[in-house]
Amino acid sequence: MTRRNHLKRLDPEYYRGDAIVHWSTTISGRQTGWLNGISYYRFRELLAHTAFRYGIASPIFCLMPDHFHMVWMGLFTESNQLLAMKHFRKTVNESLHRIGFDLQDQAYDHVLQNDERREEGLLAICDYVARNPERKRLVEPDGYRTYQYTGCLVPGYPQLRPFEDGFWDELNRVMAYLKKNGLFRR
Repeated sequence: MTRRNHLKRLDPEYYRGDAIVHWSTTISGRQTGWLNGISYYRFRELLAHTAFRYGIASPIFCLMPDHFHMVWMGLFTESNQLLAMKHFRKTVNESLHRIGFDLQDQAYDHVLQNDERREEGLLAICDYVARNPERKRLVEPDGYRTYQYTGCLVPGYPQLRPFEDGFWDELNRVMAYLKKNGLFRR
């Protein structure tokens, strides 16, 4: 029997509540060929279900030919990103399996600590995710805004676009509203 080496995780409480986590997940064997418009929208659909079910928002995600990055932010004290990721990976794997792909055994994560959670730290992590297509030469330098497989997903707010003027101010307003009032309008 092959024994798997799992990445160490922080204690579960680091992934709960209003935690902010940068998740990076790789396609098994770094295979390519899964990424297209249909898989992008299927990814968004599965992320939307996960976001509503577990109370998370993703201010930015970027799908690459052999992996993807997501920044997740917990919305409520009950939010649990470990459970959310377990659910999300299961549903994404079911979809990928239909077209001959699978995810690697475990996602890599980086839980943002207090100094990284400040605006400049969060913006730096999101910029890193957004510029992934540049580093892989999928777009021209400073052309990351044109990459078609980058987006954001905040439950109930499909109009948010990460590279539009005023995005961060609007995101902050929406996040404050959701944290105070929940996912349903009263």
